[in-house]
Amino acid sequence: MMLFKIALRNIVRNARRSLMTASAIAVGAIALVLFGEYNDFVFLGLETQSVMANGHLTVFEKGYFDFGSGNPAGYSISKYKSVMALIGTDPVLQPMVHVVTPTVSLFGIAGNFAINASKTFFGTGFVPSDRERMRRWDEYHLVAPGTVFPPLGVTDIDINRGVLGIGMARVLGLCGPLKVKNCPAAPPPPKQNTDAPVTGPAMDFSELSARDRVPSEAAPSETAPRLDLLGATAMGAPNVVTFYATGANSQGVKELDDMYVGMHIALAQELLYGRGEHKAVSLIVQLNRSEDMAAARARLNTLFAAHKLPLEVHDFTEISPSYLQIRNFLTVMFAFLAIIMGVIVIFTVVNTMSMSVMERTQEIGTARAMGVRRSGIRMQFLVEGLVLGVIGASAGLLLGTLLALWFNHANIMYTPPGQARQVAIRLLIGDFPLMLRIWISLLVIATIGSLVPANRASKMKVVDALRHV
Repeated sequence: MMLFKIALRNIVRNARRSLMTASAIAVGAIALVLFGEYNDFVFLGLETQSVMANGHLTVFEKGYFDFGSGNPAGYSISKYKSVMALIGTDPVLQPMVHVVTPTVSLFGIAGNFAINASKTFFGTGFVPSDRERMRRWDEYHLVAPGTVFPPLGVTDIDINRGVLGIGMARVLGLCGPLKVKNCPAAPPPPKQNTDAPVTGPAMDFSELSARDRVPSEAAPSETAPRLDLLGATAMGAPNVVTFYATGANSQGVKELDDMYVGMHIALAQELLYGRGEHKAVSLIVQLNRSEDMAAARARLNTLFAAHKLPLEVHDFTEISPSYLQIRNFLTVMFAFLAIIMGVIVIFTVVNTMSMSVMERTQEIGTARAMGVRRSGIRMQFLVEGLVLGVIGASAGLLLGTLLALWFNHANIMYTPPGQARQVAIRLLIGDFPLMLRIWISLLVIATIGSLVPANRASKMKVVDALRHV
């Protein structure tokens, strides 16, 4: 206790120098708190975004994850409804599972023959009501109350309706009918060479395989723009379905935005499987809590092995590799910032404590002459550095929390990676494990910074220290 009293007196005696040192430590604490809490919010936001779109776990036919993207029909799940029933009725999985829903992924060509335009597309078929439930998942309470999600544009009733990516709508000339903002008009087509032989208009491939098309029971109104989607069935035969675009949504990534078509799963199955068995390319499993993901994955693998089902399970970090990439990037940035702040704090403390040792040389000599051991002198300066660290780190954590509260109420907007709309910058206030780690780290760094001057003070010769002027 006496050492702490002496340390506090020396800190107060050199108030200006001590204030500058504590300020440097506080600035380091503020920077680490703000960036660490921002990282925490981004990590939870990325997880929430991925789980809303892809669920926690995805079930595929064996081999699809490595080879199925080029042949989704060949790696589809047969009798998928019985697999869904198996998952939904399992007593272990039942309390964990929030949504189990099938999806179909496929490729093809979309044509708007009202203007003779066509474009390759990537289509996703899903159950609209299930997708709406998935979009309400918010374990960490990050979605602000009253948040309005953009409409899906797909309903359970009308299987022929769907949505496009904004880039897809632009290429197919649907910006006007779909009321897409900031969408440039298509340039006029190049003049045809008059010397070239005259050819007829582009063939409307909606006439292909007309006998394989099953009309929807609830045909949509012709007021919605019509597209014809051409694909190949599992047997390799061409197949066409009619699709009515109800809207265009940004997908956040230009490559996907220029190809995306979202549709009802029944329409996607009709296009991909034709008159054959309607299967599912994958089954999405969304859990109530992310903490149950490992246990649920293990249970699914056990179930599939027991029933001899050739299925495999992957989690959302494998489905969306960008999640781990962004997380690792921000973690490295935080470590880089921590190293820089640590170096600044060490040099500041070394400079301050070195000046203190020089000014107190005679005091050190007197203490040594009175019988204080070298270890006692060293401990005195180490405790002084520790107290400076406590003062600076505590003040920094308090100011950092106040600044985090200000940021959360400032409503500063930005567009994060992988999202199509702006969101407010938020910091996850109350991450006590993070704050404890920062506080302890700064105390250790401040103590280490005072170690070199403390060793120098403890090694002074008593006679030289007493006659120092």
